[in-house]
Amino acid sequence: MDNILKDDERLDYLLAEDLRIIQSPSVFSFSLDAVLLAKFVNVPITRGEIVDLCSGNGVIPLFLTTRTRAKIIGVEIQERLYDMAVRSIQYNGVENQVQMIHGDVKEIPSILGIEKYDVVTCNPPYFLTNELSDKNANEHFTIARHEVLLTLDQAIHSAGRLLKQGGKAAFVHRPGRLLDIVTSMRAHRLEPKRIRFVYPKFGKEANMLLIEGIKDGKPDLKILPPLYVYDENNKYTAEVSELLYGDKG
Repeated sequence: MDNILKDDERLDYLLAEDLRIIQSPSVFSFSLDAVLLAKFVNVPITRGEIVDLCSGNGVIPLFLTTRTRAKIIGVEIQERLYDMAVRSIQYNGVENQVQMIHGDVKEIPSILGIEKYDVVTCNPPYFLTNELSDKNANEHFTIARHEVLLTLDQAIHSAGRLLKQGGKAAFVHRPGRLLDIVTSMRAHRLEPKRIRFVYPKFGKEANMLLIEGIKDGKPDLKILPPLYVYDENNKYTAEVSELLYGDKG
């Protein structure tokens, strides 16, 4: 495709999936949390409908195309990121499976429909609006990282409204927000069923968590084995290497 890139954009490989994605250092580049969420969530293999909230440049919908043939809808409020996602989807030839919507996560259930979807994923902004010390002057980063346009509870509320009974919602976030996440999920009829904590390396505190819940599910929470990102030599562990590169490390 000619002229697919704009401004300072580049075309990066998603090596394990044999896909390409448009990224920009001044706007958005996905990180490990998106990869882990896309691999953590349970998705139907052949059919169904999935919604990814806070899609950014479309990385999670792209990852999911290698795991499911279900229809996937990505939702992103930032027009530049939405445009990057659309072009990445077209470049990879998956526009028949993946659709991007430029819209507000808070309003999207009334647009897409209530209790219609099998799976919702969301990699929401991590930082509260009062956590301004590391707030970047770049508006794109600020919106992606801080709850200026969308709070955690609003994201979970929209996920709960989108899901049909028995549908699954999966989020990635910081361990410090675990109680907020569980409280909000239960308030919006999402019963937490699986949690996995992610650690930078053995002996360190967890810096990320993955959590999946079922709409109107029965209480039965499983704590999965820990995931370590780096080994004692500061190289990716075999599990993370396989997720990123498709090899055993």
